[in-house]
Amino acid sequence: MGVSEPPNVNEPMCPSRLVLEHVTSRWGVLVLAALLERSYRFSELRRTIGGVSEKMLAQTLRTLERDGFVHRDAKPVIPPRVDYGLTPLGEEAARRVWELARWTERRVQAVQEARVRYDTVRETSQ
Repeated sequence: MGVSEPPNVNEPMCPSRLVLEHVTSRWGVLVLAALLERSYRFSELRRTIGGVSEKMLAQTLRTLERDGFVHRDAKPVIPPRVDYGLTPLGEEAARRVWELARWTERRVQAVQEARVRYDTVRETSQ
């Protein structure tokens, strides 16, 4: 990809691939979706997103903050208070990936049925 060429996600070295990976990762989608509702403290966010480890949540938040999707608001109080919220760019991304997440909820039954059909055909042809 040349300097003057627009980004093309199909090109192997396109920087948009890494952004796509960040916003569509399991934890990236769930963090962005949760933050669409409101800002959260770390522990609240961890409780909201079932199954995420402290390490993965911290890593995901750092990545999304670096990419400009999440704003980390550290308040100089005792005890320290840190809130995480979406930037305008993050809100835009969150709305898009949240629609995909909702679609998967609505269509998971069809996917599960397709898996059973696939597995049945594979088992009978062996």
